[in-house]
Amino acid sequence: MRFADDFLIESDRLSIFAVNPTEYRKLAVDRADPTLWVDRNVTNPHHYLIDNAGPLPFRIPRVTKDPSLVPYLLRMAVLKSSRVIIGSAGFHDGPDENGMIEIGLEIVGEYQGQGLAQELLSAMWDWVVHDSRVQMLRYTVSPENAPSQAIIKKFGFAHVGSQIDEEDGPEDIYAMPVEEYRRLRAI
Repeated sequence: MRFADDFLIESDRLSIFAVNPTEYRKLAVDRADPTLWVDRNVTNPHHYLIDNAGPLPFRIPRVTKDPSLVPYLLRMAVLKSSRVIIGSAGFHDGPDENGMIEIGLEIVGEYQGQGLAQELLSAMWDWVVHDSRVQMLRYTVSPENAPSQAIIKKFGFAHVGSQIDEEDGPEDIYAMPVEEYRRLRAI
């Protein structure tokens, strides 16, 4: 795992970059803008975040209000071998007053089942546990999402409850203290 800075994380197969304020402004106007990722030297043949806005309606207003959230909110996952955008991950917000931070992610269909979601989660969590404000990692997932349920269990997160999300419906809540995560990952 390599952290070039707060805006670029690299794992074995992925480059994971934080969407910057200029890119957020472009995404707010035209998600299909063909010049959007030119400076990043990546392509988006799967129309990721074009056909479906994903988390953008929630992330754009937050970054507009507080640009310091850029490293947390939305990161594009790029396959190093092809420079293709294959998904994203991001924390729902910065760390809350209790030090909790919750993550979400998506991998495009044709790249699912290859361990990329687990690699993306590892990279994001390995990065954020170096933030002294973060004390608790949280992950919520539909009880029906067997692949995501399997991934979170591989990490050893504890099931701590359930909730009904307004958009996503029933969700299981998993959490792990940062100290435990660091111990388990030897970081």
